Amino acid sequence: MFNGIEFTWEELQPVFVSIQLLTTIFLVILVTPLAWWLSRKKTTARSVISSIVTLPLVLPPTVLGFYLLVFMGPNGPLGKLTESLGIGLLTFTFPGLLALWFIHFPS
Repeated sequence: MFNGIEFTWEELQPVFVSIQLLTTIFLVILVTPLAWWLSRKKTTARSVISSIVTLPLVLPPTVLGFYLLVFMGPNGPLGKLTESLGIGLLTFTFPGLLALWFIHFPS
């Protein structure tokens, strides 16, 4: 319900398809250069970044979501950083929602 107007699933389905399309485009733009870098460069950071990228393939989405919540929460490293910068917490906000793209990273 939005401003007293109730929507059905059929009316909202194009919105969800558009969001999925935008997510796919964003991930292709981000992941393709990262995959090229991981396959070509031999640095010490490569193993760490490769491990982070592989996490969504190994861990269930609920576990990754919990880890993101802890990482961005008031006691997490990112939460403390954003609080000290005066940005506030990222949990349950739109910028925090963008972290969910990490869960779909390799797919």
